[in-house]
Amino acid sequence: MLSALALSAEAAGPPDQASTATGSYLAGRFAQHQDDWTAAAVYTGHALSADPDDLPLLRRSFLLKLGEGRIDEALALATRTLGQDGDPQMALALLAADHLVAGRLDEAEATTAKMPPDGLGKFVGPLMRGWLAAGRGQTDRALEALNPLSAIGGFGALYNLHAGLILDLAGRNEDAAARYAKVTETEAPLRVVQIVGNFLERTGRAAEARKLYEAFQSGSPDSQLVEPALKSLSAGAVPARMVGDARQGMAEALFDLGSALHHEGAAETALLFGRIALHLRQDMPLARLMIGDIMEERDHHEDALAEYKPLLDNPVLGWTARMRSVDALARMERNDEAIAALKALTAERPERTDAMIRLGDLYRYAKRFGEAADTYGAALSRLGTPQERHWPVLYARAMALEKVNRWPEAEADLKTALSLKPEEASLLNFLGYSWIDRGLNLDKAKAMVERAVELKPRDGYIVDSLGWALFSLGDYAGAVTKLERAVELKPLDPTINDHLGDAYWRVGRRNEARFQWTRALRNADADTPKDAIQEKLDKGLPDKQAAAVKP
Repeated sequence: MLSALALSAEAAGPPDQASTATGSYLAGRFAQHQDDWTAAAVYTGHALSADPDDLPLLRRSFLLKLGEGRIDEALALATRTLGQDGDPQMALALLAADHLVAGRLDEAEATTAKMPPDGLGKFVGPLMRGWLAAGRGQTDRALEALNPLSAIGGFGALYNLHAGLILDLAGRNEDAAARYAKVTETEAPLRVVQIVGNFLERTGRAAEARKLYEAFQSGSPDSQLVEPALKSLSAGAVPARMVGDARQGMAEALFDLGSALHHEGAAETALLFGRIALHLRQDMPLARLMIGDIMEERDHHEDALAEYKPLLDNPVLGWTARMRSVDALARMERNDEAIAALKALTAERPERTDAMIRLGDLYRYAKRFGEAADTYGAALSRLGTPQERHWPVLYARAMALEKVNRWPEAEADLKTALSLKPEEASLLNFLGYSWIDRGLNLDKAKAMVERAVELKPRDGYIVDSLGWALFSLGDYAGAVTKLERAVELKPLDPTINDHLGDAYWRVGRRNEARFQWTRALRNADADTPKDAIQEKLDKGLPDKQAAAVKP
């Protein structure tokens, strides 16, 4: 999706004078800082056209093109970056991968040999050298190439996985089984479960494969991901090998590395590895899903939808891709489309609750509280007897019920949720404050809100609840102390500012009260009762009148 910035840049065309290069360069840096890589690529390209030999610009342009998935342009730029002041590791990785795609093993090995032993090179180099050796049928040399990974803390699983894959490809099944067993000693992610389960099925160990799939299914909220494998296993079908040659193995290696980086928060680098993995192997749905997720995290919702689209009918990832597409639609405020998609998912899998709960959330965010409460209720009916992990659904329904003045039902949900999760701060806060607001169970309610603050002392909204509870109980001095702390934590929240203004007024600090009410109006949102606050600014608080704004 081109941003308005990128569109204006493309419409203007390349600059005619070198003097515009600095402006394009700065605009490109700004766009990249704003996480708009499309615009950054356009402006950096303009700057590069004015100074085509500028190495930093070349390398920046290469990374931007690769991040966008414009592989041919990235390859051309990658070639131009080599041989000057050290070769960039990502350019070497792309070029080596491209040589392998074209079957040029000699060139791929020569390019990989330039990979430096530090930085990302200490991970990428062993993986690429290992798979290139495997491509020549040199299994022992491949394993030797992988060895440096085994000495790097936290990379033992990656080493064992790819050693297992290389041994598997060579037909050394017992050695492969030993490596795979090390990877699955602890809780394994989906891709590892798929690869090891596939191996077990192909080598006549169906019972072990079933045990692995069922362990993943019982421990994962995305249990549907192994349903196709279990169905195929029950049918007695022998699956095809998941990684059948060096090209697929290298794609797997770069995806695995990118996935690990993504989990560690290095989304930009993960995106680049994901793009190279897809260049090596287009049929890598998990790599495409990761790229879509990165786009969504960067608020590039249209780009995320484009990445998810090819996965919508995938037998393994289709449900996940459709749910994440719904999230992208909702963030774009295309609520009608999101609601329609969730209703379809809910009807399609009546045994599942995730789509129904997400539908309830969407109704609640749209302030359609009655529909939200009914939808959460339907989800709870599907769940049967609630377990501890279901407390958020009860909490969400209670919030919706309270908004449509069905307090007894909301209270019952909160009590049930607290019986499941007694030390959950949000539950203690909601029920405790609600009781105080209604003049019920005052001592117990105050203790609950105080406990919520102990559990989450830096949550401004919960601290505000305690302050407002004290205000409601007539402890104005205590309320000031807590509400001042809440304003420190959430200085721009209009509700908290309004509450502090009321507390200041009650203790006689009239100028400070008006200052807080003014801040509340300045930062008001759609839910802020501006007229009530303005009236307090004009007239102050009448004796014993409670504030108009409540959380």
